[in-house]
Amino acid sequence: MDVEVLLQCHDYDAKPDPSALDMACEKIEAQQQVIEELQKRLEEVTLKQSFGLERFSSSDDDIRFYTRFASYRHLQAFWRMIEPVTRRIVRVGTRTSTSNTAGAPRRPSRCLPLIDELFLFLVYLSLGLKEKDRFNIHQSTVSRIIKTFLYTLLGAVGIWMSPEDIRATMPSVFGKYSDTQVIVDCTELKCQTPSSLLLQSEM
Repeated sequence: MDVEVLLQCHDYDAKPDPSALDMACEKIEAQQQVIEELQKRLEEVTLKQSFGLERFSSSDDDIRFYTRFASYRHLQAFWRMIEPVTRRIVRVGTRTSTSNTAGAPRRPSRCLPLIDELFLFLVYLSLGLKEKDRFNIHQSTVSRIIKTFLYTLLGAVGIWMSPEDIRATMPSVFGKYSDTQVIVDCTELKCQTPSSLLLQSEM
């Protein structure tokens, strides 16, 4: 008698009602749509709060104002040209250490994606802005990124003439100094002094 009652209460072989299954599937799909909508809104809010390049990608006017590139498409074309080089950048002012296992230098972790570091540098060149609160990173990190891009981009530009071109265009008064390659003129630039003695010596 008790066994019969148990079997009636726990009928594991019973097939579920198709309408109940359909309703459950509809509820799951509705909840998934709500989740996707909330994720989309969260991404939009996060994007509006950040000062990265992606925030301004839909406005060529903003791109022109902040970077002086004609459009987002032009900036992306420039980025594709220099991206292979930027992946080998070692940030100015940071030391790389050699890993005991791999033997390769360990790169410092980055607060921003490389393309946003370029954007920060372009904003600095264009407007002189380097406030830490815009990029949500420390002021010294902003300065380091700017110095790194100045050194990397300007240091990679081939500005030196070949010895043959120099000799062909050298003024006659340099006859005594025919092996002259370059004349260096110094300009004094004011800059902030870092508190670290190592960074002071590197600067």
